[in-house]
Amino acid sequence: MSEHGVLLEIAYDGTAYAGWAPQRETRTVHSVVTGAIHALDPRASLPRGTSRTDAGVHADGQLATFDATLVIPPRGWVLALNQHLPDDVCVRRARAVAPGFNPRFAARGKRYRYRVLLDRIRDPRWTNRAWRIGWPLDLERLARAARHFEGTHDFAAFRSSHDPRSDTVRTMTRVAVEAGEDPRIVGIVVEGSSFLYNMVRIMVGTLMDVARGKLSEDAVVLALAGKSRALAGTTAPAHGLTLEHVDVELPEGAGEPWPR
Repeated sequence: MSEHGVLLEIAYDGTAYAGWAPQRETRTVHSVVTGAIHALDPRASLPRGTSRTDAGVHADGQLATFDATLVIPPRGWVLALNQHLPDDVCVRRARAVAPGFNPRFAARGKRYRYRVLLDRIRDPRWTNRAWRIGWPLDLERLARAARHFEGTHDFAAFRSSHDPRSDTVRTMTRVAVEAGEDPRIVGIVVEGSSFLYNMVRIMVGTLMDVARGKLSEDAVVLALAGKSRALAGTTAPAHGLTLEHVDVELPEGAGEPWPR
């Protein structure tokens, strides 16, 4: 029995899920994607994702591969899988790749966007997509502090206590503050090679503490140097975070995506 690799680009609203990664007796994005795949091809492998997004975190461009036993063109996988997925999860694109390809180990960088809603009154349209902050923020101070994250640093102060990894050095190629599609929305874009658990959320929480004057403007520099979680700020809530894009090095012979 020959196998055929399929690479999926998946978007989801993470509100109703305990993250991407599979967990026993818990609904995850991985579990519903697996269910859709096996509804079409019961002998297909489990999907292999690139990012273990936390509970409540969203994605526009999560990548996952699986090995299928059925020969179906990319268009067919997209349309058929979406028929078996709930409204808050969608396969946006598919392409053929070599069987066994794991995008996690081929990832060259990721881009996250964290949305902050500046409004004293809640807005139902942004309840599950942005962190509402009702106090004044100094956006220039925020932008200056964000730039301190760029470059290669030890991010030990910006990780969850549940992260067991000893290597905490990471490279951030871009950390910037951008205006959003809504004038009340402030977007914090974080691009880097790889990330620690809760790293982006702690970075954003620290920046918010700096922007409202709870922490000094050099708090980011001090926390990076001190390597202590106690020197960083709060952890921003998960629902404001979106995994926008994963840059992967495709294996030789990868097919064209559908849709292009």
